[in-house]
Amino acid sequence: MIRSVVFDVGETLLDDTREFGAWADWIGVPRHTFSAVLGAVTAAGHNNALTFQYFRPGFDMDYERRLREDAGRGEIIEEQDLYPDVRPALSALRQGGAWVGIAGNQTARAAALLRKLGLPCDAIATSGEWGAAKPDSEFFDHVAEFAPGAREQILYVGDHRDNDLIPARNAGMKCALIRRGPWGHLWADEIQREGLADWVADSLDDLVEMIIDQCHPPS
Repeated sequence: MIRSVVFDVGETLLDDTREFGAWADWIGVPRHTFSAVLGAVTAAGHNNALTFQYFRPGFDMDYERRLREDAGRGEIIEEQDLYPDVRPALSALRQGGAWVGIAGNQTARAAALLRKLGLPCDAIATSGEWGAAKPDSEFFDHVAEFAPGAREQILYVGDHRDNDLIPARNAGMKCALIRRGPWGHLWADEIQREGLADWVADSLDDLVEMIIDQCHPPS
């Protein structure tokens, strides 16, 4: 039984292409060069923040993010950044009886931008608001408090093996991989082979078809 479905944000609900392009522009690196190094960092299993260190050793993400904001070039999240299946899938899950939440490694500003989109969900939270980030267990403790139901009745959906699937499972939750974005594609075969996810889907629509019969309203 699934009472709550909680979604990661980047490359699960949002296409990160525009934001990565904005970072490449900000540090003065051609976008294709930035993407290539990001891919190499990903393939090596490192945190994508390491990408910036290759171009600017000692790069301080929080500081640079504030500079972007001050320069009027801060993060933007708009309808065009959503994957096309997001609204239909979230709506279908709610109609099917599931409580639907969104919680990922984003800033408090990103949470505000997501809320402005009026997505069909019950609640939105980010690591910036919680003061805890994936893959730390504290983040998933917050998820367990945030989402109705026992931990084994919460499904966490994401694209990242190390940040989403493994820590969610370690926290006692169900987990599902969406095969998109660099991480989702890179690790999908391994995840299926090693049984690291309860479900692996190519889209949110496919995931809804897989789980909708198991969704029930929180008590």
